[in-house]
Amino acid sequence: MTRHIKQIAIYGKGGIGKSTTTSNLSAALSDMGYKVMQFGCDPKADSTNTLRDGSYIPTVLDLLREHKKVDAHDAIFAGYNNIYCVEAGGPAPGVGCAGRGIITAVQLLKQQNIFEELELDYVIYDVLGDVVCGGFAVPIREGIAQHVFTVSSADFMAIYAANNLFRGIQKYSNAGGALLGGVIANSMSHPFQREIVDDFVKRTHTRVMQYVPRSITVTQSELSGKTTIEAAPESEQADIYRELARHVDEHTDSTVPAPLSPTELKEWGAAWADQLVAIESGEIRGKQEAI
Repeated sequence: MTRHIKQIAIYGKGGIGKSTTTSNLSAALSDMGYKVMQFGCDPKADSTNTLRDGSYIPTVLDLLREHKKVDAHDAIFAGYNNIYCVEAGGPAPGVGCAGRGIITAVQLLKQQNIFEELELDYVIYDVLGDVVCGGFAVPIREGIAQHVFTVSSADFMAIYAANNLFRGIQKYSNAGGALLGGVIANSMSHPFQREIVDDFVKRTHTRVMQYVPRSITVTQSELSGKTTIEAAPESEQADIYRELARHVDEHTDSTVPAPLSPTELKEWGAAWADQLVAIESGEIRGKQEAI
C-alpha cells in the first residue's frame, strides 16, 4: 500500500519569520509523533539552522558540484527530535537561477525514493515567497506540495508578497498545482494588525490558520540556535506553535484564493492607511484627555 505523505509548502516574504515558523511547526509535528523532513528552499541554506543547534549543513547543490553522482542520503542530516533536514542550496553568487536548486534537489530525493524509504509523514518545504523566479514556484506549479501556507504580517509588503503568491496559485490551479491552505499571521502585537490581516483574507477568500504574536522568547531561542519548541517548551509561544501544528495536521481542504488586482490592492492599502491615521489620532487624543 502506498504511504500517504503530507507535503506542504510554507511561503513568505524574506525576513517575515517564515523559517522561524516552519522550524517550530516541524518541531511541534515531530513532538506529536510524526516523522518530519524540513526541506529548505532558500539559497542562503539557513532554514534548518535552529533544528540543528545553529549549525549549517552541506546543500544538495554543494554536493552535486563536488561529485558527479550523489547519494541523496549524504544530503540528509538529523535535527531536533530526529527531524530530517535538507537544504537545496543555490548556485555560486551571481551565476544561474537559484530556483533551479529546488528542482534539482527535489528530483534527486524523488528519484532515489527517499520519502518512502524514510517512511515520512510530513515533508515541509520552506520557500522564499517574494521572488518571482519560476524555480521557486516549483512546489506549487508541479503539485509537489498538496497544501500551501503563507506567513504574513500586517505590513503592506508582506501582504503584497502574499497576494502575489495567491496569483501564482490561481494561475496553476487548473493544471494540477497546489492550493492554498491559509495565512499564518505573524508578529501580531496590536489589535489593528489582526484586523488588517482578517480583512485581507476575507477579501481574498481564504482563512487565518493561526495568529502568532511577536515574542522575545523566539529571539532568545534563536540566539541559542534552537527553536522555541526546544528551548522554551513550557512557554506560551511554544503552545501557540503547537496549536498551529494541530491546525495544519487537521487541515484537509485547500482552495483557490481570489487575489486582489494591483489597483484593488493599492486602494485597499490606502484605505487602511487612512484608518490607521484615525486610530492613532484617537489614541493620542485619549491619552491627552487622561492627562
